[in-house]
Amino acid sequence: MSMVMRRTLAAYGALGFPYAAAFIALQIVVPTWYAENTALSLSLVGVVMLIARLMDTVTDPVVGWLSDRSRARMGRRKVFVVIAAPFVAVAVWRLFIPAPDAGWVYLLLWTVAVYVAGTVALVPMSAWAAELSQDYHQRSRITGTRVAFGLTGSLAALVIVALTAGAPDDPLGAALTGIVGLFVVTLAVTTVWAWRVVPDRPNSAGAGTDSQMTPAQFTASLKPLFSDKNPFRQLLVGFLLNAIGNAIPASLFLLYVTYVLQREAQVGALLFVYFVSAAVSVPVWVAWANKIGKHPAWVMGILLACVFFVGAPFIDATNADWFWLVVVVTGFATGADLALPAAMNADVIEWDELEHGVRRPGLFFALWGTATKLSYALAIGIAFPLLEAGGFSAGADNDAPALGWLALLYAGPAILFKLAALWVMRGYPINEQRHAEIRAAIAGRDQATA
Repeated sequence: MSMVMRRTLAAYGALGFPYAAAFIALQIVVPTWYAENTALSLSLVGVVMLIARLMDTVTDPVVGWLSDRSRARMGRRKVFVVIAAPFVAVAVWRLFIPAPDAGWVYLLLWTVAVYVAGTVALVPMSAWAAELSQDYHQRSRITGTRVAFGLTGSLAALVIVALTAGAPDDPLGAALTGIVGLFVVTLAVTTVWAWRVVPDRPNSAGAGTDSQMTPAQFTASLKPLFSDKNPFRQLLVGFLLNAIGNAIPASLFLLYVTYVLQREAQVGALLFVYFVSAAVSVPVWVAWANKIGKHPAWVMGILLACVFFVGAPFIDATNADWFWLVVVVTGFATGADLALPAAMNADVIEWDELEHGVRRPGLFFALWGTATKLSYALAIGIAFPLLEAGGFSAGADNDAPALGWLALLYAGPAILFKLAALWVMRGYPINEQRHAEIRAAIAGRDQATA
């Protein structure tokens, strides 16, 4: 790999650092903080964040379509990333350091603001990756680099959580304040770095774009994406199910460790180990995918996580040390979820280009972003109300049945959703050989029409 490519990969991948730091806090710390420090119940926090996610899902296709149409001189993806940065910084600050009288309306408005501003940056950012290389394996490296930086950002946020764990009054509030500072500084640095270093083509060679379509043609072109024989539909549904399986234990992690394991002081350390394990595993999964293919490697990661989630409901305060093993192995398995599906999505984009004669990575990654957001929304919207329905209450003394229900919700749905993802993904058709055939067919068509 050339020095220029390494520099490009680093500058592009670094964009993942600040956003991962903010969104890990949004997923894990923010819901628990609002449930414990405001008048909002677990159910209400879950419902509000579900509504916020659902409201935001409509913005992804719009942003993706606009970024595919963009002809900005700065770069059609860059312009969105740069413009979004100050807006997402303000929204994160307001959500993470709320007004003293913050209620459900405040939580809803600023959560929506974070999601929408983040969408304006993240959807074009993901499409940008698909345009940096057309090579099957290089795409895994590009995605892996962004994931590695993202995991580092998550780790940095978790270090702040660990360092503030001893704060006398409000340790989670102190952690959120520190994460805001980390986010704002690193967002400014990485946005400028990517803007100056990473190339951004005005259009994809040899491919049309949605801007060449009439609205009726564009609408009609969306329908085949969700047909039974379309690999994008198969990949998207499988990704959504597996993402829900990851998001539910992530949403309940703080509560599980604090109330079931009674190891509140170890929350930061456990999360740190989890993400270190995930970060270490990314190059392993990328290398393994290069040998056996992305889909088979991803299947292995999902199965590995399922095997070790089985033991989580049987761990409590008396044998809590076993949870360290669960954290290490499921963290390692998460590396496959983070690195491989997005690289597979980039390959499907070229299948779509061959089938329909247009290249629209912005739209594809917008729908991908919608699935990601929906998974987190459903996780909180499902887990928190079910948890309260089972008799559990944050910040209160809970009896053994309530704690058992929390332990079961932490791991049980994760296994079920992951197994459902494997069922959906059976027979996935795009491997390295098929991708090479697609690329060759596109190249031949482009030469014939040149």
